[in-house]
Amino acid sequence: MTSPPPERDGDHEPADVTSGGPADPGGRPRGTRIAFGRSWISSGFGLGLGATLAWLTVQTVLEVGSLLTLLLLAVFIALALEPVVAWLTRHRLRRGWAVLVVLLVLLALFAGFLALVVPPVADEVNALIKAVPDWLKQLRNHDSALGRFEDRFHVLQKAKDQFSNGGAAGLAGGLLGAGRVVVGAVTSAAVVIVVTVYVMAFLPSLKRFFLRFVAAHKRPHARDVTDEILIRVGRYMLGNVLTSVIAGLATFIWCVVTGVPYPAALGVFIALMDLIPIVGTTIGGLVVSLVALSVSFPVALATAGFYVAFRVAEDYLIVPRVMKFAVDVHPLVTVVGVLLGGALLGIVGALVAIPVAVAIGLILDEHVFARTDAS
Repeated sequence: MTSPPPERDGDHEPADVTSGGPADPGGRPRGTRIAFGRSWISSGFGLGLGATLAWLTVQTVLEVGSLLTLLLLAVFIALALEPVVAWLTRHRLRRGWAVLVVLLVLLALFAGFLALVVPPVADEVNALIKAVPDWLKQLRNHDSALGRFEDRFHVLQKAKDQFSNGGAAGLAGGLLGAGRVVVGAVTSAAVVIVVTVYVMAFLPSLKRFFLRFVAAHKRPHARDVTDEILIRVGRYMLGNVLTSVIAGLATFIWCVVTGVPYPAALGVFIALMDLIPIVGTTIGGLVVSLVALSVSFPVALATAGFYVAFRVAEDYLIVPRVMKFAVDVHPLVTVVGVLLGGALLGIVGALVAIPVAVAIGLILDEHVFARTDAS
């Protein structure tokens, strides 16, 4: 019987570090279980760190959401005005001067609107201030309608009690809140104006910068698609202006026919409000209906009904057809896009919904549908 050969130092295999103990019932070494445990710990730590970073990112976006909305609005306004600036630059005007000309024209239009609106508003406010003493006298006169109303409901006494029981502090708080709202609105307007001017002035360099993220052999095609998107955005803005002009003319004609005062000022006001999707025409129609109360209550009701009918016609007849002609977007896409944009980002989302739909459609046609049709 031969004995096994003696082991030599050179033939001795090193011990398996991962199997430092007897095997478990499944046949796996205990060291292997430890290695798996370490990988699960590192994976769990990585997942936790990623979830924390994702949560912090979401919170940061939510915190600066209003600022991002203002920046999006400024970029959209700059892109909408780009066709006018490009037309001026094609007529041998430097881009900086072209932007200045566009800004001056916008300021002139705004000044003309104020010239139409401020005088009637100032007259109405002065008339209201002058009528206050007469109203107070009628409240104290028990034979007048206001006096009988006061005798029944004691409005003056309730106002005094409310003012003496902390109403002054509430009024001061309300005034401070209104002041904060005004300051916030002015600040937001300043941010939008400044960013719009910068984007308008440096749009060509911004386009070159972002196109550098595209591969060099695809860059000319990407530039063509970008230019087409900008052209469509400009056409959309022109279509939006056209629908606003229609709304302003309809308001002017209605006010002239029904005898509502200040038809020109109200027409310009409705045209400007109509540029705001979803709520613009509604708010404008409410204001015109309140002005129509100065004529009679039936005229005010008829005015409200007119704006309800006009709003339905504008949303489902005028705007889809104008956008189909201007940017070649299906009317259903127009309606659904405005509704989705308004639900996601409010007024700004509804404003940029159609240009975003146009951009998505062009990208799909050029990069997705072209490949699927060729396959």
